[in-house]
Amino acid sequence: EKHQSHLYYGYGKGKTTAAMGLAFRSLGAGLAVAIVEFDKGFDQTKEHYYERRIFFKLKELGYPVDIFSSGCERMNEDGTFRFKNAEEDYVEAKRALDLVRDLVINGKQDVLVLDEFVAAANYHLIEEKDVFDILDLYDKNRKFELIITGHKLFDGLEERIDLITENRKVKHYF
Repeated sequence: EKHQSHLYYGYGKGKTTAAMGLAFRSLGAGLAVAIVEFDKGFDQTKEHYYERRIFFKLKELGYPVDIFSSGCERMNEDGTFRFKNAEEDYVEAKRALDLVRDLVINGKQDVLVLDEFVAAANYHLIEEKDVFDILDLYDKNRKFELIITGHKLFDGLEERIDLITENRKVKHYF
């Protein structure tokens, strides 16, 4: 069996939802799942990404799922979003990248989700070269499905991914 790489990208809603849906389906099929979230930090008080609650509960129930979050809180006290990258954001992105590298080489997962991985490169938290380096590692031994999300393609990425779905915003309530 040849494992495939998937990319869900675009400025429409649903990229993470698609990736997490694949993770849920994989768990239902008895497969082990690892999820690494880039730039989706948690300050231990306000949870913005509710799918984590479900995955943590599934882990408690014995399902083979590990979820690793990286990033710093981006919601300001007044409810606005902090767009500018701070030094801590780069440190967190590097930590996540190191974790991904280890999972690609040593992980026992059947499915690896890298949520906002391409977006981390789009927004300069990591380099585009880092994405290609991970894809190179993956291509050396495709022992699991690789699911990636992000906002936009960059040169050379389309040729490296097996399945690409673009989420396009047609209308949004904001």
